[in-house]
Amino acid sequence: MFLGRVIGTVVATRKVSGLEGIRLLVVQPVTETGVDRGGAVVAADTTQAGPGDLVHLTSSREAAMAMPETFVPVDHAIIAIVDAVCADTPSVTGAWPEVRS
Repeated sequence: MFLGRVIGTVVATRKVSGLEGIRLLVVQPVTETGVDRGGAVVAADTTQAGPGDLVHLTSSREAAMAMPETFVPVDHAIIAIVDAVCADTPSVTGAWPEVRS
């Protein structure tokens, strides 16, 4: 699971069965501080997110399970709109800070 910022929409004239009525959005993955990381991804939206929203995404099998009809062919799904992120500083062991949404 990771954070991302919605940067666009995808228009599809035909979709596979199970994805009708599901919006597809372009999402830029970001760190907990809001810095871009990696390339943009297309995610199925289960939350009614909009452009500029900070969202919580999941990928792989979990993305398919997050959809109203499970196991549809999606690689990423938006599962939450994030209101705030509070991250502690990394520990001495170098572990990633906990991200709370």
